[in-house]
Amino acid sequence: MNPIPPEPYRGRFAPSPTGALHFGSLLAALGSWIRARQADGGWLVRIEDLDPPRTVAGASLAQIDTLRRFGMESDHKPLWQSERGDHYQTVLDSLIAGGHAYPCACSRNDLAPFDGRHPPHCVASQPERPPAWRLRMTETTVRFMDALQGPQSFALQTGDDVVLKRTDGHFAYQLAVVVDDAAQGITEVVRGADLLAETPRQIHLQQILDYPTPAYLHLPLLLDAEGRKLSKSEAAMPVDAADPLPALRAAIRLLGIEPDGGSVDDLLRHAVRDTDWRRLAGIRAIPAPPI
Repeated sequence: MNPIPPEPYRGRFAPSPTGALHFGSLLAALGSWIRARQADGGWLVRIEDLDPPRTVAGASLAQIDTLRRFGMESDHKPLWQSERGDHYQTVLDSLIAGGHAYPCACSRNDLAPFDGRHPPHCVASQPERPPAWRLRMTETTVRFMDALQGPQSFALQTGDDVVLKRTDGHFAYQLAVVVDDAAQGITEVVRGADLLAETPRQIHLQQILDYPTPAYLHLPLLLDAEGRKLSKSEAAMPVDAADPLPALRAAIRLLGIEPDGGSVDDLLRHAVRDTDWRRLAGIRAIPAPPI
């Protein structure tokens, strides 16, 4: 088990505004908030609104209000990634200048014969289409210690070239998350285990950019009755912001403790006091509870 990183500790919760906050997102928010409070550190909210076609108008403000009703407020003004394009472009320009990023017009169909990996030379069937910008990967092994999932080792291969800027001109998650974690001084990333496989790519990009690598804690993924990720399921109903207690109690139980108290503040104090992360060590997925 990794200890909570030494102070100054700063964690974050970064929802995408594609709809109302659902129970899986609530668990991620709660886990990151508890971790920050146990360390007497800061907790930030970052809105990952990089994908305009999927962004729902008003969803980000509704998510922030829902978090407030569940007793969790950002210690600093929330950050909207849609407002940070100039910062991402500056970093991308530095990667291009260093030979770490290159333009690519290949579609998924173009890369399908190569198992999705990018071959040494672009094979785009539509060379006239605007290019994406990709990170040039080389064979390397990334190792890190996850505070819940234990020691991790991932072999990155030549051709695992992640997109940094899409063909539509919008910046990709892999670039923005690395830039913003560094810019906001995030010392530990707490999120769902569905993102565990993305972590080595992000660490690799951090190393290229000479950014500090935060600690990581990947919470168990919530599954519906069919074994699907909750956020992709019809079971991922919005949490009830008007009556937060049932969902909050259910989330706290998933962290291994029986909630005690009659108010949101009581429940959160109890959760900070009694959450023992060793109870969840090594658990990758758990069934979502009824609420």
